[in-house]
Formats: sequence, structure tokens, C-alpha cells
Amino acid sequence: QVQLVESGGGLVQAGGSLRLSCAASGSIFSIEVMGWYRQAPGEQRELVAKIESGGSVNYGDSVKGRFTISRDNAKSTVYLHMSDLKPEDTAVYYCNIEAIRRETSPAAFRYWGQGTQVTVSS
Repeated sequence: QVQLVESGGGLVQAGGSLRLSCAASGSIFSIEVMGWYRQAPGEQRELVAKIESGGSVNYGDSVKGRFTISRDNAKSTVYLHMSDLKPEDTAVYYCNIEAIRRETSPAAFRYWGQGTQVTVSS
């Protein structure tokens, strides 16, 4: 089993900042990709940012230049630093990883966190 624990969501004024954290645990051999997705009510879930094990990153167009993703491999944790937040950033943010479990190595699977609410007021 793989577990993802997210934290850092909350209410913030437009223009403010938040940092989300997601810590992975369980029978993990390696984590290939860590990322964040978000979903607003009535909307499709969309990519916010992802980071490869080697450090390559990819951002959604709407957050590029404002958000920064990073990871601490020793802690199996991914962070999302969000700056200049806008009301349209309001959504549930989900941590997502592609990981290899010891029991199924070398097969990789996708895992999702429970989501953390980010609300940006105007």
C-alpha cells in the first residue's frame, strides 16, 4: 500500500502565498514522478505541476511563473509553492505520484492523495 498525506491548504487573500506539501509512505521502492493536480467544482481535473525524479518539471499554463514545484527525495515529499494567488486558483489540490512498490517492481503505478482545499478570496 502507498499513502499520500497532503497539507498546507487553506484560505488566503488574492496576491498571497501558500505552500502545499505531500509526503508519500508505504512499501515504496522508488518514486518516478511527483505532481499536483487541481479540480474546481464542475471542472475537469487539470495538471498544476509535476517533477521527475531527475528534476525535470512541467507546469500548467495558468500557473507558470507563479507556482514552483520541488521535491525532497530523502523525505519522499513534494512541495508546491504558490505565489500571487488568484481567485481562479480556488480548487481542491491533489497530490499524485508514479511509484514503484517493492512487491511489484519494476512495474510503476499512479497514486492519489485525498485532496486539500485551497480558497483564494478577492
